[in-house]
Amino acid sequence: MITLQNFIAPEQEICTEHELYYHTQGAVGFSQSSRSYHLSEGASISFDSYFNVFSLGKWNRGCALDSLFAELSGSGTFEIRVTHAPSGRSWEVAYCEIVTLKEGRPHWIDLSEFTGEDIEGVLYAQVMALEGGVRFTGGRFCTEAEPLALPRLAVSITTFKREEEVRRTVERLEEFLEGFAFGDRVHVQVVDNGQSAEIEKTPQVTPYRNPNLGGAGGFARGLLEAEKCRFSHCLFMDDDASFHMENIARTYFFLALSKDPRNAVAGAMINNTHKWAMWENGAWFDGSCHPLDNGADLRDINRVLEMELQSLRPRQKTLYGGWWFFAFAIDQVQHYPFPFFVRGDDISFSLMNQFKIFTLNGVVSFQDDFTEKESAQTLYLDLRNHLVHHLVSDQLNRSPMGTAKVAIRFIMRSLVRLHYESAQAQLLSWQDVMQGPEFFDENIDMAERRATIQSMMKNEVWRHVDELDLEQHLRLTLKSHNRRHRLGMWTLNGHLAPFSRTRWDKKVLEIGERGMVLPAFGVSQITYLNTNRRKGYTVVQSKLQFFRICMQMSWTLARFLLRYSALKAAYRSGYDNLTTQDYWEKRLI
Repeated sequence: MITLQNFIAPEQEICTEHELYYHTQGAVGFSQSSRSYHLSEGASISFDSYFNVFSLGKWNRGCALDSLFAELSGSGTFEIRVTHAPSGRSWEVAYCEIVTLKEGRPHWIDLSEFTGEDIEGVLYAQVMALEGGVRFTGGRFCTEAEPLALPRLAVSITTFKREEEVRRTVERLEEFLEGFAFGDRVHVQVVDNGQSAEIEKTPQVTPYRNPNLGGAGGFARGLLEAEKCRFSHCLFMDDDASFHMENIARTYFFLALSKDPRNAVAGAMINNTHKWAMWENGAWFDGSCHPLDNGADLRDINRVLEMELQSLRPRQKTLYGGWWFFAFAIDQVQHYPFPFFVRGDDISFSLMNQFKIFTLNGVVSFQDDFTEKESAQTLYLDLRNHLVHHLVSDQLNRSPMGTAKVAIRFIMRSLVRLHYESAQAQLLSWQDVMQGPEFFDENIDMAERRATIQSMMKNEVWRHVDELDLEQHLRLTLKSHNRRHRLGMWTLNGHLAPFSRTRWDKKVLEIGERGMVLPAFGVSQITYLNTNRRKGYTVVQSKLQFFRICMQMSWTLARFLLRYSALKAAYRSGYDNLTTQDYWEKRLI
């Protein structure tokens, strides 16, 4: 039997939101040390949860399954149910029996009737104790199907100056692979851009010292080494990724049994600030990034099922997977990463290679809040890649003005939030893109640009909270959302209104509101605080800076429109040259 999906239990180092794993009725206790459940008589556990439902639609559509079984383990007498929750119809109990479980003798349930490409919905198991003191130890979904060939998977981690995090990730991976049935067919590569991680070479791990050419250079190096060592598949992963090792197992067998070699697995992402909320369950790109299921409450089984069933419907053609967890077949790669340094390289990789991207419930990484990582430099990098995507991809083809609107929207968003330094960096980004694809090759390490942007930063720099003005004056911001929105739009947040600098509000905002425009409307001085409220920075309205940047933006727009056709042709040709295996070999090896 090949295990498709093990039941996952809460794990202290990863996530302890129990409702993401199971739901209970009656007296049920969970032992974190033994990872088992103890039930009193009449109590029940239902694994109708984000981590433990089995997505029939995903596995049936993506993989060649000729059989399907559930295996449950424990000790004591239970009623065991398996429920099928299809789309748009009432749920059905597919299996219901009274079973006495004994240690070392798991109970098997044949669910092969649910295999077939047209069968969708999810399955989940539920156990109810029929006597006191029973113990449930876990379960799995498995199949007798045999892959034509077992993948040789390279897990490629790119790291830069995050020594403790990457060492812990590698340690956990090694522990997992020792007990994984196919661990000898999985190898961990650590591409060390900072050349400081000091990872030891072992039979399961190979470190590579690499020049710091960002995530693009790191993952390109990982792909080069994977090809050189004749791995069939590669998994890109972040150095600080926090995830259940079941991620690797589910992904490995999905790829092993895939009917189409183009199948790829994109891991979801959950924000560490709220581990019960989905941040991104895959995303699509057009003008900007559109995360799927953002904010979905994963404690709510109805929302989880809705999310799973929606993901089986036709997806946007510009769907992409983040490189915090992205697995694919190496022979399907037509373009290596574009030398963006960081930001946008994963979008480009998905758009320009013909992958069929799947997301699997429970295959997810927990990451720190992206909002706090935003800076003028990341905004520079974001706008740069957004423009390039539209210049090179047929799927994103726009008119010259339609493409320019991407840049204008980015810059205006910063201006109305009083982030003039960020807007200046974004304007520089637009101008750099207009230099053509050669700019990316000549500035592949971003050293000069990083220094330039750093020198521009005077106000948008995190300072200790004691240095900040936390006084608030609230009048306009107490108005309704609609009135504030109209006021902000008509006056471009006061830049077109006389005396707004002195008469409009002063306000302190939390980190979660930093990327939003509406909270800034009606305010002429904003102090933003970070997550723990120990640091922050203050921005103040300046009409002089606003109109100076707008004038520069107008000149840049005129030049962009005049040169658009030639620039687009240059990028389409240059993109191919900068995304070859040969290009990266010359740069890295």
